[in-house]
Amino acid sequence: MKKLVLLLAVITSMGVNAQNSIERNVVNVNGEGTVNVIPDQVTISSRIETEGLNADEVKKENDKIANKVFKYLKSQGVAEKNIQTEYVNLNKRTDYNTKEETYVANQSISIKLENLKNYEKIMQGLLKNGLNRINSVSFSSSEIKEYQKEARKKAVLDAKQRAEDLVAPLDQEIGKAVMISESTQNNYPVMRMAEMKSSQSSDQQTIAPGEMEVSVSVNISFQLF
Repeated sequence: MKKLVLLLAVITSMGVNAQNSIERNVVNVNGEGTVNVIPDQVTISSRIETEGLNADEVKKENDKIANKVFKYLKSQGVAEKNIQTEYVNLNKRTDYNTKEETYVANQSISIKLENLKNYEKIMQGLLKNGLNRINSVSFSSSEIKEYQKEARKKAVLDAKQRAEDLVAPLDQEIGKAVMISESTQNNYPVMRMAEMKSSQSSDQQTIAPGEMEVSVSVNISFQLF
């Protein structure tokens, strides 16, 4: 029995030493990959705001405008899944100079347009139907997963090249990767606006999407020989 215990102890010790040796004989590097993308979608974060002396009337007016906005969006082919109420609230507002009390109703609506070309037309229609505030306009891509794959591949190849450059002066080589971790970042262009008016004509260009940046960073440990 003592011999068996001793043999197991030796085998365990050899396994631990081998593992420690592998962990010591590695090179850790970071890699980065970036892809610049032209957005083809836009999300409008908007708000309907009404104010008056009677809470019930203010809320009814807000609901009336919201109903018109929803009907308009559906008439333009915007899918229901791309129209979402984010919050609804009704607050009392007091003017401390005049002591007058009014009520303010708000409904925040997020609208995603899958075709960026429809932005100008849809925006003008929204304003004509009573929507009066835009919180922000953000851009995105329908092919984001494919661009992430491309950026990820660039990041891994960048890490490999860095590892090779790092060990070359030592006359050593890298082997297989033994550990990989990743972080992804998408930098979406965002425009922030305040109260809107429908004075602009629909044939004007009022936004410039530019490019969005899709970045992936990886940390890789390679065996070192």
